[in-house]
Amino acid sequence: MGQKGRRRQNLAQNGVNRRKDSLYQQVGDGDSQNGETLTYSMPYLPEDIWHRIHSLMPMRDAARAACLSRAFLHSWRCHPNLALDWQTLCSKSKGGGANFSRKIDSIIRNHSGFGLKRLKLDIFDDDRTLPYIDSWLQFAVTPGIEELTLVLYKKYNFPCSLLSDGVRNSIRYLELRRSAFRPMAELGPLRSLTSLHLCSVRITGDEVGCFLSNSPALEQLELYDCKEIIFLKIPCMLQRLRCLSVFSCWMLQLIECKAPNLSSIYASGENIKLSLSEALCMKELCMCFPNVISYALAELPSIMPNLETLEIGSEDEVVNTPMLPTKFIHLKHLNIQITESDDYFHLASFLDASPSLETLFLDVSKDKEYVDRESVFGGSSLHLRQLPEDRHVCLKLKRVEIIGFSSAKSLIELTRCIVKKAVSLELLVLDTLDGSDRCCGEYKCRPIGKTVLEENKCRPISETVFKEASRAVVAVRRFIEDQVPPTAKLSVLEPCTRCHSSHELAAGDMAVEGG
Repeated sequence: MGQKGRRRQNLAQNGVNRRKDSLYQQVGDGDSQNGETLTYSMPYLPEDIWHRIHSLMPMRDAARAACLSRAFLHSWRCHPNLALDWQTLCSKSKGGGANFSRKIDSIIRNHSGFGLKRLKLDIFDDDRTLPYIDSWLQFAVTPGIEELTLVLYKKYNFPCSLLSDGVRNSIRYLELRRSAFRPMAELGPLRSLTSLHLCSVRITGDEVGCFLSNSPALEQLELYDCKEIIFLKIPCMLQRLRCLSVFSCWMLQLIECKAPNLSSIYASGENIKLSLSEALCMKELCMCFPNVISYALAELPSIMPNLETLEIGSEDEVVNTPMLPTKFIHLKHLNIQITESDDYFHLASFLDASPSLETLFLDVSKDKEYVDRESVFGGSSLHLRQLPEDRHVCLKLKRVEIIGFSSAKSLIELTRCIVKKAVSLELLVLDTLDGSDRCCGEYKCRPIGKTVLEENKCRPISETVFKEASRAVVAVRRFIEDQVPPTAKLSVLEPCTRCHSSHELAAGDMAVEGG
């Protein structure tokens, strides 16, 4: 290449470099080496673009970026999401609660007034943090905040005055844990609030009702371990409420719900009574309290005609179910868990009451009395009950799974009834244990949907449990196996002989007893 050619190439390359440099900015981090400031080249972007990029970064990464350069520090202080807890701030440092408090104080004060959208403050029970909570919330909870999650000190009284006019207009999600919350009528409407979660919060039923009357946009309500609530009244003005969850509120006696568009209820307790207006939109219901099966069969079909999924858990169930005047016309999925029952056969009433049923899951593994209950090998096996011939068949029931299957006579009767009525049955799973994870030593002992234990060994069981499980296998072969149609698959999950070899002698004794 000649001299002129090289000159033209150098000029062209210099032009490219100048144009390239104009697209980058030099950023100094304030540090120096040998008296010179260290700089880094980065693409030139407007400040609001950098703020947007940092807002999309996880909080930890955004904080680390702020340590690299002073130019990033302002973006970090505008980060809209803060999640402050012990593990994030102090898990690898010394100083205990004092250091924890200083870090929270510094972060919150530096973010004050910069448009915080989401705040999660998780404070462990330490008296050293209690005096600072009020000031932290005053700095952080400002107009424009949308999500607030506070896991506070158990003695703390949440100041309702914090929900000022600007905060009331913006907040959409509120979660309080371990504190007192005493909302009054003067609070004013929270027009944007869609989700309320209270866990171990000291609040009465009247105070909950007062707060709900000021939350017209509420869609989801969850109460957990709120011991002061005795009566819970949900007004009809909550037109958008879709999901209600009430767990472990042990003093709660009555839930009165008039929300017209409620579609899901999850409730557990000891003596809860439900008072529901006609819930035409109810699609999913989960309840757990004594004698809930009898309640479900007697009350729910008439007030929840469009129910599609029903999960019920019962203790001390005494089932007595006459012919039902109404049916679960649209019920597709039924999940029943029983801790103790005197008779399983009455559960067959669900088959007659649910013509659209597709899946049935029954868990009786927690019923510890099955060994003492009348066994099918007790001498009355020739007189097994069955439903009358005029009962309807289940045209759509395809999958049935029973966990904790035993040789109880009423359970054998129920299973035979299911097999006979489910004309479209595709899979019947009978797990003779409790459905817990098992090893992969034998394919047939691995439950559907269960993971394999890392130690590749089944969990230990007592000889009594092993003996009853083996007896249940014999009962299946004698009373159920020949009733299953050829189009359906029968899967019997029996004890693993590799992991429970010490119990094999008990199985031999059982075989002699079972005949």
